[in-house]
Amino acid sequence: MPGLAHFLILGAALFCLGTFGALARRNAVVVLMSIELMLNGLNITFVAFNRYLAPSFGPAASAWAGQVFALFIIAVAAAEAALGLAIVIAVYRLRHTVQVDQIDLMRG
Repeated sequence: MPGLAHFLILGAALFCLGTFGALARRNAVVVLMSIELMLNGLNITFVAFNRYLAPSFGPAASAWAGQVFALFIIAVAAAEAALGLAIVIAVYRLRHTVQVDQIDLMRG
């Protein structure tokens, strides 16, 4: 059975891959997907900590804290994706590109 370290390594790997994708890529859609990957790494970490550390805090600790944090992150990620894709579509209509380094002016 995998232990806490396995889940933390998986979460850190996802977060690092997302960070690399967000910093190295120029396509705005890939940057948004990389941010989603970073948030999923955080979700795995929160749920793993809750699973393995909540019983050690006793009965007063919430058994659902990690899952609640993960649900809030999923809701924020959904809002971020919707808003980010709307901005990407609006920029594409004005500039005819989704390359982040070519979008340097705020006015059309």
